[in-house]
Amino acid sequence: MSQTQAYIQAENLHKQFGTFSAVQGVNLQVQAGMAYGLVGADGAGKTTTLRLLVGALTPTQGQVHILGIALRHQPELARTQIGYLAQRFSLYADLTVLENLRFFGEVRGIRGQAFAQRARELLGFVGLAGFENRLAGNLSGGMKQKLGLASALIHRPKVLLLDEPTGGVDPVTRQDFWQLLIGLVSEERIAVVVSTPYMDEAARCNRLGFLHHGKMLTEGTPRELTQSMQEHVLELMAHPKDLARQVAQQDPDVIQAIAFGDRLHLRVNNPNTALARLPSALQSAGVQFSSLRAIAPTLEDAFISLLTEQA
Repeated sequence: MSQTQAYIQAENLHKQFGTFSAVQGVNLQVQAGMAYGLVGADGAGKTTTLRLLVGALTPTQGQVHILGIALRHQPELARTQIGYLAQRFSLYADLTVLENLRFFGEVRGIRGQAFAQRARELLGFVGLAGFENRLAGNLSGGMKQKLGLASALIHRPKVLLLDEPTGGVDPVTRQDFWQLLIGLVSEERIAVVVSTPYMDEAARCNRLGFLHHGKMLTEGTPRELTQSMQEHVLELMAHPKDLARQVAQQDPDVIQAIAFGDRLHLRVNNPNTALARLPSALQSAGVQFSSLRAIAPTLEDAFISLLTEQA
């Protein structure tokens, strides 16, 4: 493999289930030392895309290469380079942490002293040192995900595929998990593809692809994607929020008003005229507002803008 060749290369991937097109023409390249985020809502095609990349599904059309190895023609060889953490990672609840890790090690041919050394490294890395003898069924959700990550890394893969790895875990555990991923990418120089519905997680990736109904709407760095928005964004903090949203949407320059926690994001064509008109319109409607200002678009703003264009 050449020094510049992508660790993961997918070309024109399609997957058809009967008459349903789950993936339609997806292309992506992921280099060593890169985290690539697949972003999209449920049903966007993220899991199907990852299953195509790992070889769990055969594409209807297109091809995947892992470190230059054609997945279709040499699946077993390609999979020696892949670590995969499925959305519903299956642990053996009646086995201990170490016994679970040993099972996945044996599947990958890692045994004896080589396993013992690798297990120590991984359990220390994911923060499970000292929990070797705890039954997997007694682990918290976050600890189970960390054990899943350790299991996916047991054979030192060059490619790591993660399907919504932090789904259902608390914010602190999500932060810990992402610190582990960042360390893997920067220190081990592996290539990671991670699917996530969380925009704060997506912002940590080097490159993103926005999926919708199986199609890649756009891709780029987080900065490129936010800067590509044609519209501007105003942030409005007001009460009552629902009434403020109704008033804002009546302004001719406001394209859309979306709730972001305790505030609204207004996508506008001309921020200056909207800023000039909205205060008096809000006051006339009896809305109390504490802040109305122009802000830099977020990834979520960019994604919603793209979805609106598709509607």
